[in-house]
Amino acid sequence: MSKLEFSPQEMKKMGYQVIDMIVDHWTNFPQKRAATTASRGEMRKKLSQSFSETPIPFEEMLSILQRDVFSNTLNLMHPKFFAYIPGPNNFIGVLAEAMAAGFNTFSGTWLASAGPSQIEWDTLHFLCKQLDLPACAGGIFVSGGSAANLTALAVARKQKLNNHINNATIYYSDQTHSATDRALTILGFHDKNIRRITSNNSHVLCLDTLEQQISEDKQNGDKPFCIIANSGTTNTGAVEPLNAIADLCKKYKMWFHIDGAYGAAAVLSDQGKKQLSGIERADSIALDPHKWLFQPFEIGCTIVRDVEHLKNTFQILPEYLQDAHKHDKEINFCDHGIQLSRSFRALKLWLSLKVFGLKAFREAIDRGFFLANFAEQQIQKNPQLQLITSAQMAILTFRYYKEGLCEETLNITNSAIVKKTIAEGVAMVSSTVLKGKTVLRFCTINPRATEEDISETLGKLVEYGDEF
Repeated sequence: MSKLEFSPQEMKKMGYQVIDMIVDHWTNFPQKRAATTASRGEMRKKLSQSFSETPIPFEEMLSILQRDVFSNTLNLMHPKFFAYIPGPNNFIGVLAEAMAAGFNTFSGTWLASAGPSQIEWDTLHFLCKQLDLPACAGGIFVSGGSAANLTALAVARKQKLNNHINNATIYYSDQTHSATDRALTILGFHDKNIRRITSNNSHVLCLDTLEQQISEDKQNGDKPFCIIANSGTTNTGAVEPLNAIADLCKKYKMWFHIDGAYGAAAVLSDQGKKQLSGIERADSIALDPHKWLFQPFEIGCTIVRDVEHLKNTFQILPEYLQDAHKHDKEINFCDHGIQLSRSFRALKLWLSLKVFGLKAFREAIDRGFFLANFAEQQIQKNPQLQLITSAQMAILTFRYYKEGLCEETLNITNSAIVKKTIAEGVAMVSSTVLKGKTVLRFCTINPRATEEDISETLGKLVEYGDEF
């Protein structure tokens, strides 16, 4: 009967092979393509063989993974990968992930994981301190921004509405990430509950329109209960007027949630902290360490002003967990979110901060700001590139531009440029639409990127535009 086991010698041999493969990737990823993709048919032909009853040698499977799987992905760590939000993780985080999986830690209860639970608690409170939240604040690590926003909005629904949502209304700008729409759908909200406020020319919430809508809803018998603000939108990196929105929430006794999945981590930097003034007034914040804190996927974070609100929202006490809940005076993270079974996500962030030190992270965040400003300067010098939105939170938008071309042709051309960059693989940018214009985006948070990488990529985009 198979025990699904290997000898110590076999495990070491396989482990060294995996480490060799990872280190080879880390050593050579700047020379690899920034993007490689394939059709479903191509992938099916390469990978969709039936599972066999007999073993396949581990070395053979590693070859398949290296040749056909990991080679058909976006190279998120590439220094010329400026699309979406890059994932420039760090090697300590990689090793931490290996340890978390290897020890197979269950991080749902204190009974099961006293050490990991303390590390998660300490790391969360470090983030709370950076955000200037009170001592009663706390949180939980989740998979990413989608789960972080869902968790926070579930708390808002419970604390402000006691889960009765019939005439409740929630407010956010049209620049808010789609994860919010998905979260609200999961939580039972419908279009009648949702107010998407058209953003102004700076691509942030228009405060006058927002307050007018709240006032009208109250007069109509609705119950405004939450405003969602963005600290670093995905489209443009814009930070909404957090202090002014906090004032509105206080005036109308509403919950103040900040989607900082992208930008909130920038509080570690003096530049970021200045731009995020008012974030300390939030009732809840979503933050993604696998973005601007350079961690491997997955690690998101929900932080709340009063950690007891998490427990009040999510705690359930089944009889089969009675032994674990005898430790209720300690921290049971299963009571703070939707997962009972949860991995040791905190380890990679905790270990990275310890090994590299905070200064290294602050400098890496500052590097992102610097590179975005540099890119903006280069765009403004080039007559064939048109700046659309200035660098904000290390994101800027622009487009290929040529005198005499109509808007439709410019939109088609800029979409074609993205397609060409993917096909060529020398760099990676993404596009979005702002006020009807198809524009290119740069997100420059990768601290490995150089000024030369920026200049060469912009040159390629102009070249592709000219060709089209």
